[in-house]
Amino acid sequence: MDNRKEEILKAHRFRFACKEFDENKKVPKEDLEFILEVGRLSPSSFGFEPWKFLVVESEELKEKILPVAWGVQRQMSTLSYLVIILARKKKDMIYSSDYIRYMVKDVHKFPDDMAKLRLERYKSFQENDFKLLQNNRYIFDWAVMQTYIPLGNMMTAAAQIGIDTCPIEGFNREKLEEILESEGVINSEQFGVACMLAFGYRKEDPKRPKTRKPMEEVVEWIY
Repeated sequence: MDNRKEEILKAHRFRFACKEFDENKKVPKEDLEFILEVGRLSPSSFGFEPWKFLVVESEELKEKILPVAWGVQRQMSTLSYLVIILARKKKDMIYSSDYIRYMVKDVHKFPDDMAKLRLERYKSFQENDFKLLQNNRYIFDWAVMQTYIPLGNMMTAAAQIGIDTCPIEGFNREKLEEILESEGVINSEQFGVACMLAFGYRKEDPKRPKTRKPMEEVVEWIY
């Protein structure tokens, strides 16, 4: 196995859901910026990037989040950074929205004829292929699933440079969104919380080795 492959596997073996960080070691800001850039460059369906990353440095906001986020109780006092990953809701992600038109015309810079075809394909995808318009939650849930692409990429990038992470779903979404909206951080018509990601350096190594099912139970080759 060549060195590049081994380095990638080494990072995945190194990574674990760190429940307590070393409070005396702080992740450099430039390293977090590198990790966020990896997240920004992540792929998404139709290239519409249905996410936003909130880097919470306010100690006051962290204190308000703590009672509604049981999954970060142990990490909050020792983590270097807390990133809240938001997913866009139907208001932005429906085929006719200003956001989608902005993405197609201003970000992707498609000429008018190609932009029209792109929007028609996206409309058909939402209406017919994935039937995302049958329930207001469907588009949001579809966007949430996509946020796990940058989530995974950021965790891997962090592991490759020796930084620990913990992905967090342990929170009351409704109450957390109420806090963020009351603080003027989000507009709940546009965004909902997908997950959170804590960064830091482990206080100690995991107490047991990584466990996974064997390859033959995970992969099936179809010939």
